[in-house]
Amino acid sequence: MKIIISSESSQDLGQELIKKHNIKIIPFQLIIGSRTGKDGVDLFAEDIFKYYDDTGNLAHTSAINEAEYATYFEQLLKEGDGVIHISLGSKISSSCGSAMKAAERFAGKVKVIDSQSLSTGIGLLVMYAAELRDEGKSLDEIYEQVNARVPHVQASFVLEKVNFLYKGGRCSALSYLGANILGIKPQIVLRDGRCVSGRKFRGKFNEVVKKYVDTTLEEFNHPDYHMVFITYTTADDEIVNWIEVTLKAKGFKNIYITKAGGTISCHCGAHTLGILYFNDGK
Repeated sequence: MKIIISSESSQDLGQELIKKHNIKIIPFQLIIGSRTGKDGVDLFAEDIFKYYDDTGNLAHTSAINEAEYATYFEQLLKEGDGVIHISLGSKISSSCGSAMKAAERFAGKVKVIDSQSLSTGIGLLVMYAAELRDEGKSLDEIYEQVNARVPHVQASFVLEKVNFLYKGGRCSALSYLGANILGIKPQIVLRDGRCVSGRKFRGKFNEVVKKYVDTTLEEFNHPDYHMVFITYTTADDEIVNWIEVTLKAKGFKNIYITKAGGTISCHCGAHTLGILYFNDGK
């Protein structure tokens, strides 16, 4: 049985990993001023940041609807016998619900997993699903085993500024004002499928990133050392290299460095960085 592993452009794995592990992607639509295009195909994160710098306005994403998913799944089933689709969290986007509705049309051949996450939090589950596929697991086995790991995804980020969160309606005016006055750089953590405020840091961004990495590893201290992601919108090479060395010293074996695509960058802005891993190790 040939099984297709699928996700959306919000998984932030990058083209190299997507191609290497034969993962199919349906892109979100990006709306940047008068321009509309597919995330990672026609428009990119760099376009979003330039538009914001030039105009002070945010770009937007458009959720994938049920009909679009149905057409997409139909095409995938021409290539394989079954599909595992891992979606952007249902509490973050309506796309997950649309994907599940579309999957009902295919008599159990398409199974949709609510990642309850975003960015390479989804990517972790996608990579795990691809590993299970390559081991010869069945459609039902992959679905069950990936779902079992959803609650154990450690997904968090630290942001230099909250401008994008505030303008996008995900940060109150009081929090926005306080962050600017006090120079607070917040941590955003995925809990129960929702983005919530974590620790609050102060200082220069590179030093804040170091504190964030150290405290995250202390708090989520049962990692599966097989795989970890360093994912960012923009960051200095120096700090990314420091994180890579630190994670290697901690015992992580496969350290993947990826840039966030347009879908995620729309909501967090430049200078956002996270480390993401399964927190279900021994």
